[in-house]
Amino acid sequence: MYERGITTIDVKEVVRSGNIVEEYPDDKPFPSYLLLGYINNNPLHVVVAIDNNSKKAIIITVYKPDVLLWKDEFKKRK
Repeated sequence: MYERGITTIDVKEVVRSGNIVEEYPDDKPFPSYLLLGYINNNPLHVVVAIDNNSKKAIIITVYKPDVLLWKDEFKKRK
């Protein structure tokens, strides 16, 4: 995350106000979600797993989506 120039504040903002673009209900040990948010008008993807028992979110990865790999405003894979 830090190597990509993404801050903790950016990640928290996407988790708080981003939209779910993909769901991975069968991920183990917890279901996870791909979120899309915008920081300073730049798209940001956050993959987060949710531990429903402890009510905690675990950040799996964070990245700036590549326009060559995504379409529909970074909501669908090409």
